Amino acid sequence: MQQYFTEQAENYEEAYRKVREKYGDTATILLRKTVLIRGGFLGLFPREGVEVSGPIPLRASTYKTAGGYTIPREISYPKETSYSKETSYSKETSYPKETVLPKEASYPKETSYPKDTLDFETRKANVLAAAGQKDPTIAMIFNEVKTIKEKIENQAERGGHPSLDRLDEILCQSDFPSAYRTKILDRVKKEFPLDSLNDFDAVQEKALEWIGESISIFREDKYQRRPRIMILVGPTGVGKTTTIAKLAANFGIDSSGRKIREIVLVTIDTFRIGARQQLEAYGKILQSPCYAVDEYSELKRTIAIHSDEADMILIDTVGKSPRDPEKLGQMKKLLNAAGELPGTAEVHLAVSAATKSSDLEDILQQFEPFNYKSVIITKMDETARIGNIIGVLAEKGKSVSYITNGQKVPADIRKASVIDFLINLEGFKVNRNKLEERFPEPSSEQFRKWS
Repeated sequence: MQQYFTEQAENYEEAYRKVREKYGDTATILLRKTVLIRGGFLGLFPREGVEVSGPIPLRASTYKTAGGYTIPREISYPKETSYSKETSYSKETSYPKETVLPKEASYPKETSYPKDTLDFETRKANVLAAAGQKDPTIAMIFNEVKTIKEKIENQAERGGHPSLDRLDEILCQSDFPSAYRTKILDRVKKEFPLDSLNDFDAVQEKALEWIGESISIFREDKYQRRPRIMILVGPTGVGKTTTIAKLAANFGIDSSGRKIREIVLVTIDTFRIGARQQLEAYGKILQSPCYAVDEYSELKRTIAIHSDEADMILIDTVGKSPRDPEKLGQMKKLLNAAGELPGTAEVHLAVSAATKSSDLEDILQQFEPFNYKSVIITKMDETARIGNIIGVLAEKGKSVSYITNGQKVPADIRKASVIDFLINLEGFKVNRNKLEERFPEPSSEQFRKWS
């Protein structure tokens, strides 16, 4: 009766070598297939390999057992005498030169059984078949491994660790953009060892510190030329006029109400009903002159008149939609008058803290032609979620100069600080003393010495 051999190896070349060593050069491989071969600890981690089979050559009546098979004595080749030194198998040559298969008979591994076609159940069936029987113990082990695999995959989809999931939830609570959250979570994964992730307080404390590092605070020049010219631009309804009044009061009078600086108020908003009257009312209270202009030449002349005695000129502008580039261009042309006269004009962009991320990105982009030096965040009291502001400003590399949190003049405004942002984030445990050491607040003094 004809008998057949079956050999398994990691690749076809190794299987071919085994057949030649055991059964001689006349052995013919009739069948080749991709199988899972046992490996790793207790054989629990099978890997993909090749199985070949074919008839054992019959050339004598005397047989002996080798490798579990009955084969002719005449074709058993001791390993040490099978091949000469010249035809031995080295790492560089897979076959002896005289037995290299023709090109057309090669079987590229990648075209026979693609890895993608072997799902878990198929791999399981292959290993059970290779074991020679449907061993219930092996089946049970496979089911346990499958359960572990599914848990790992589910964990990976959620972030890989409960602390990461919890941190992501807190970041979502504060409306941080998706890209910003990903950066924070990736940094946690990179810098925290796996066992350290179990200490969530340490994780969220470090994440809060990284958020603080991403917040840029505008630093004023220590010495300013007189007059200092500040221009506020921004969309309609963000509170530019009220912010102008708060700045004028803080720069112009001391805590007792005594006038300490000469402040000039200018508005180019001659279209909105009551805009001029509102600023003029503030001017009377602060004993500061107030002007309404709507032409380039008027603004240039007004600034020139007060360039000698004024310490600061604050310019209020018309609220413009960021989607109206033509009107923004007209306003930019008018405001050019401020930059062509003595004094360095500073443009600050006012935006509401309640602005959603996508709209904020549009606003920052559309007002770029004004070359604004920083952003003033208004209406901080009208939202409990400011992650959108932090995330977008960090992405765009913009600094914050002032924060307003109410309608009171001059009380509800302060210089921006990292602490003001961090203590307003939801869900975080805030160790204020530690954060203040890490991010010291700026001086409460609004003025700097001017030359």
